[in-house]
Amino acid sequence: MATAGAVGVSGSVGHATSLASRALYQVARVLLWVIAKVYWRMTISGREHIPASGPYIVAPVHRSIVDSLVICAVTRRRLRYMGKAELWKPGAVSWFLYSLGGFPVRRGGADREALRRCIEVIEMGEPLVIFPEGTRQSGELVQELFEGASFVAARTGVPIIPVGIGGSEAIMPKGSKMIRPGRIHLEIGPPIPAPAVPDGGRAPRRAIAETTEHLYRDLQVLFDSARRRVGSGP
Repeated sequence: MATAGAVGVSGSVGHATSLASRALYQVARVLLWVIAKVYWRMTISGREHIPASGPYIVAPVHRSIVDSLVICAVTRRRLRYMGKAELWKPGAVSWFLYSLGGFPVRRGGADREALRRCIEVIEMGEPLVIFPEGTRQSGELVQELFEGASFVAARTGVPIIPVGIGGSEAIMPKGSKMIRPGRIHLEIGPPIPAPAVPDGGRAPRRAIAETTEHLYRDLQVLFDSARRRVGSGP
């Protein structure tokens, strides 16, 4: 499996901690929920696997930009997420993205800064979204995963929650500028424990690789199930 890639740019992970930014997030979440339920007839299964409290990593498949919008439906708590640095324009756009829980990263190469920011989010007690396939993919098969989710889990001791998303690629495939009506289903799987870490040490690379393989297998099962639920899978 590949290692995580993306280097953080200017901006504070803690920027989005104010009451105003949290209120903005909840308003945006409700609006997205209504749109998803009405326009995309979104359904969700497996919500019992989401921890009621404490930090964790949400690791969804990634077939559409729509995934970044609907993933907030898995919990009422505010989710934090990485976004490509190109989205962070100076001024109001940057403030808005920070307020919604985002923080920018530059994709490609070693990504110590982005991983450090992810660890900071977890240490602040907030759930974090990491798309382990990296950028948007296409097709029925889960692609090779980056190890960032497993690495952050190992460093923080939090579980990884795999999520299959069915139907989003038909609604807005990669490269499309049109959002179509359709059906979306989110299938949430059981938590995957963080890689074992020796006392006072770091998780061995083998343990991180094994956790990533575990995540890969679970994501494929959940993705297949979610696609069947919307009628786009065998």
